[in-house]
Amino acid sequence: METGEGDRKSSGGILIPATAQVGKRLTWAVVVAIGPNVRSMQLDDRVLFSPEDRYEVEVGATDYIILRERDIHAVAAERLDDSPTGLYL
Repeated sequence: METGEGDRKSSGGILIPATAQVGKRLTWAVVVAIGPNVRSMQLDDRVLFSPEDRYEVEVGATDYIILRERDIHAVAAERLDDSPTGLYL
């Protein structure tokens, strides 16, 4: 079978067309500040978010990412160790 330019094959032999959208990879970050109405996280928690849902700001020559609480996919923290998953989802 001939493949078009940009097409690729998976390790299992599945043909992936060049027009197929690549999955989005989520990113972890550490919370360094929170707004007054945030309910699900605390300082030093690790949060999982999509890099597309972020805003960047520079404060004192340091770059920070600003996220809305609704754009957080998961929170990982030691205080959650008693929960079945260890995460707020």
